[in-house]
Order: sequence, then C-alpha cells, then structure tokens
Amino acid sequence: MPVSRPSAEVPVPQGWGPRTILRGSLALHLCAGAAVIARPAIWPWALGAVVADHLLISAAGLWPRSRLLGSNWTRLPASAGPAAVALTIDDGPDPEVTPRVLELLASHHACATFFCIGEKLRSHPALAREILERGHAIENHSEHHSMGFSLLGPKGMTAEVARAQESIREVTGEVGRFFRAPAGLRNLFLDAVLRRTNLELVSWTRRGFDTVDRDPARVLKRLTRGLAGGDILLLHDAHAARTATGAPVILEVLPPLLETIAVRRLTLVTLRAAFAGAGRA
Repeated sequence: MPVSRPSAEVPVPQGWGPRTILRGSLALHLCAGAAVIARPAIWPWALGAVVADHLLISAAGLWPRSRLLGSNWTRLPASAGPAAVALTIDDGPDPEVTPRVLELLASHHACATFFCIGEKLRSHPALAREILERGHAIENHSEHHSMGFSLLGPKGMTAEVARAQESIREVTGEVGRFFRAPAGLRNLFLDAVLRRTNLELVSWTRRGFDTVDRDPARVLKRLTRGLAGGDILLLHDAHAARTATGAPVILEVLPPLLETIAVRRLTLVTLRAAFAGAGRA
C-alpha cells in the first residue's frame, strides 16, 4: 500500500526492510567465515565486520523512531489534517490514575489513544470499557510489557502480541489496530509479526519522559516545545513518576498540555480517526 505522509525520518532506500537486512547479515556472517577459513590471518577484520553488523542492527532496535526494521509511524498522516495531533497514553489501565486521567480529558472535551497492557485489561475490565465509553481508543501494548520484549524471537513476540489482541477482544469486543513496543524497543522479527496480526507500529513525535522525570514543568516543555499538527505525544497513566508531593506526573501535566493544544488551535484525534484510509508507513 502507498505511503500517505511525508516522513520526518531519514528516508530508507527502496527495497530495504527487515528481510533485506537479515539476509545481508547472514551473507556477511557466511562471507566472514569463508574468508577466515581461506585466510586465517584476517580473522580480526572478519570479527570486526560481524561485530559492527550486530551493533548496527541492535542500534536500529534501540532507536524507537527508526524505520530501518520495518514500518513505523512517527507522525500522523497528512490526511488527518494540518491541525490534528494525537495524545497517546501507555502502560495502563491503572485503577488509581486512569480514572483521574479520564476525568481530566472529559473536562477539556479531549480524546486520547490508550496503549494498554493485555493482562491489565483482564484485571480491570470495567475500567477498560469505560475508556471506550468515553470516546477514547484502546490499542495493543503487548500482553505483559516485558522489558525483554526486544530480545524475544518470532515465536515469543507472536505470543505477546497475539495474546494482547485477544485480551482487547475479550474485554472490549474490539480488535486492536496499532501496536507500540514496550519502551519502544524491538528487533528484526517484529515487523513480520505485526503484518501477520494486521497491526501497525506506532511510536511518537514527542515524549515527556514522565516515567523518570518528577518535574511536571520539564515534562510539559518537552511535549509543547515546537508542538504542531501531525505530532504524536506520549505520556503514561501507569508507571508514571511521582512529583515531590506524590502526585502522578501525568495528572499535573495534562491540564496545561490540553490548554496549550487549545490555544494553538490544534485538534486532538485518536489514532484510529487519524489513520482512517492511510497506508502503511
């Protein structure tokens, strides 16, 4: 399907992708092995080439906004409109924080996309359904949010993604359309897994680092500096850092963030609304 948006990333050469990179990596390993057998003295160079190959692939997986490992939306498509922005909220639902987030969103007539963890949806089904009833969207953030997700092979990744899809369906009756990897980290296998599961990877344009930064002012500044149409913003309702007074950072950041969006005459949309009719990144 055609790309329907300009990309803020460095363009990926046509024909590149996880399969091409994997084949190239395998070819490099075979050539390095053959070269060492033919000329043992060059083993340091062969080893260096193999190490560099592993470092490159690892770096691509550690860069959440990279498209080297496959399709990855980092901005909204142009078809969403010049003033559209998306607020995405990860790691919930959280029975303490999420209801308060929902109230803040309602008070500003704002919508958001919640990337939820499958096992948490099963633990808090009423809260999950409330998210949808209030006009928001729920998407796939894996079943367990394992920090070792990017180290899984195809079978393990498939299980995490597919199980979370089933959790969404069982709890809400809906099917997830988008996926966000835990901590944004992934590997060569994820793109094929998502294609088989009919999901699209979405990262972000701006993140607040609100899981580690306890200062709401700094978090807000990261999200609003240069904020413009097409941006995808990232906050967390679970695993949120706490302010000096013990409040989850997201609860302090949301009101001024939503006010800034309104002042700049931007419009919040869910990812599903923004990407209706758009092709893969």
